[in-house]
Amino acid sequence: MSELKPSIKEMPADERPREKAMKHGVATLSTAELLGLLIGTGNDEETAVGLMRKVLASCSDSIAELARLSIDDLCQFKGIGPAKAIAIQAVCELWKRRSSDERPERARILSSKALFDYFHPLLCDSSVEHCYVLLLSSMNKVIDHVLIGTGGLTATVVDVRLIIREALLKRATAIAVCHNHPSGNLKPSREDDTLTANLAGACKVMNIRMLDHIIITDKAYYSYNDEGRL
Repeated sequence: MSELKPSIKEMPADERPREKAMKHGVATLSTAELLGLLIGTGNDEETAVGLMRKVLASCSDSIAELARLSIDDLCQFKGIGPAKAIAIQAVCELWKRRSSDERPERARILSSKALFDYFHPLLCDSSVEHCYVLLLSSMNKVIDHVLIGTGGLTATVVDVRLIIREALLKRATAIAVCHNHPSGNLKPSREDDTLTANLAGACKVMNIRMLDHIIITDKAYYSYNDEGRL
């Protein structure tokens, strides 16, 4: 019979994450220790910290890779159930939102690169396709961004009328669209082309400028405007 690993409470006081944080600050904790504090308990073979070391090792010790794991992926680890998996996803979402909060308020979007920089923190770690519309003023200053579709750009998922409605409600005079390709393939699909053409036509009728539609991956993007297709 294998010997059970000690719990966090049985660890020396100066090695316990909570005590270390109280004495030296949370910045002194490793990522595994921070996540161990979050989930609270491990399993009958390892502490919460040990368990999170194993999870992180499977992600090359990358928080960005951790953020891509689904609830089912996390639940493959002994000692992690749906509640702990959701807690881990929640803290990863907070990390993403902090990155989003660092964008300058009322940023001006003057290029496809500026559009990529705006949406990259929101979409870079997503394992699911999301489509956003960015609403802008006459000076191309950001008014708001709105999630308009999830899971793929089919006619039933992204409704051009919804995009126009959002623009009119927020009194936007210009819009830009951005969605991600989790596969890493930047090539636009037929559905991407159809959405772009339909939306450009609707914007022309409503006298709204459509600045761009970009497709982004972790490190690159495709711009319909830059490619002369808008």
